[in-house]
Amino acid sequence: MREASLVLASSSLRRRAITAFSLGPLVIAAVLLLPTPGFALFLSVVLLIAAWEWCGLSGITRVVHRIAYSGVVAVCLAILWLAPDWQLALMAVSAIWWFAQAVRLMRTREVSVVVEPRPWQLLVGLLVLLAPWAALMSLHRMPAIGPGLVLFLLVLIWTADSLAYFVGKRWGRAKLAPAVSPGKTRVGVYGALAGAGLCGLLFSWVLSLDLPHTLLALMVCGVAALISVVGDLYESLLKRQRNLKDSSQLLPGHGGLLDRIDSLTAAAPVFALGMAWALT
Repeated sequence: MREASLVLASSSLRRRAITAFSLGPLVIAAVLLLPTPGFALFLSVVLLIAAWEWCGLSGITRVVHRIAYSGVVAVCLAILWLAPDWQLALMAVSAIWWFAQAVRLMRTREVSVVVEPRPWQLLVGLLVLLAPWAALMSLHRMPAIGPGLVLFLLVLIWTADSLAYFVGKRWGRAKLAPAVSPGKTRVGVYGALAGAGLCGLLFSWVLSLDLPHTLLALMVCGVAALISVVGDLYESLLKRQRNLKDSSQLLPGHGGLLDRIDSLTAAAPVFALGMAWALT
């Protein structure tokens, strides 16, 4: 029995590694090599797939309804591209909403399984999916450093998430939100903050920022790392309500696309707003 478990774990790890090494270079190339319109199209495809998965988390199962929702998301993305002035307002609303979710999730003591569809959750999905697109567009179009900022955000989230996992697994005892995600610990959050601090210092060194701007950058990275945890917890809540392990089986060993970008959906708007302030 133990040998079978080890074989399954090894197989799962191998699938995860293959998926990660396949997608990683593709994402990096899209961020660094594509012009902003091309990157906008690439990211739109990612979010349309995520919109399909969001329907599943909302209990929407009919294919025609999922296609219709993906169409609505596509139209909204086009409107945001044509009306960039709306992007800042959307990011601000998103940031406020995520901070509110942080309070809600910390107060959640019980999660009940939901069977019936929740069409109203599709409206929430518009905010969750459109705001990070707007945030990444605002970062990518920044003169000179735009693509680098997007890549830095991805590294920041990956570092914070990885350190949260390893630190929490090694020293974590007190649970962060046991009803929502039993595996996450408070010590793990400290690990995420440590990772954000290291990334912030590296960012400041590369850009040769003075002390005041370095402190601002560290603060933005820390807040973005914290809110990325909220994004992860929120998707865990939705999956627990539907009694699902993953948002889909699209990525072998990794689950669905939403499972890979849940932290980014929350962190991107906060990071973009913070960097616009810190770098002025």
